Amino acid sequence: MIGFEDIVAHYNHWITVFLMVSGLYIVVARGNMVKKLIGLSIFQTSVYLLFISAGKILGGTAPIISEDYQVYSNPLPHVLILTAIVVGVATLSLGLALVVRINEAYGTIEEDEIFAEDEQ
Repeated sequence: MIGFEDIVAHYNHWITVFLMVSGLYIVVARGNMVKKLIGLSIFQTSVYLLFISAGKILGGTAPIISEDYQVYSNPLPHVLILTAIVVGVATLSLGLALVVRINEAYGTIEEDEIFAEDEQ
């Protein structure tokens, strides 16, 4: 049985799951392409939070070798997240540019209307 203490102790994982599920729902359930891109951004943010949570060690310090410290945090997840943020911004900007071009070509950014126009 999951107790209240377990939920509070892992609140960052619960937030990650909530963001992941809501972002995936927005991507799948919405027909508006801008809303899909927002859902993709929310989903990416949940992945960032997941990796940052795994990289934090309580009581850990920066990995500078010293006799004063015994526990070190791994900086690799933080560096990977910085790279992922840059890739996420580039993906979002490319997606928005494509939505602008689709709007110029079809006059709408709704998937259903675009598919209906292609069938005719």
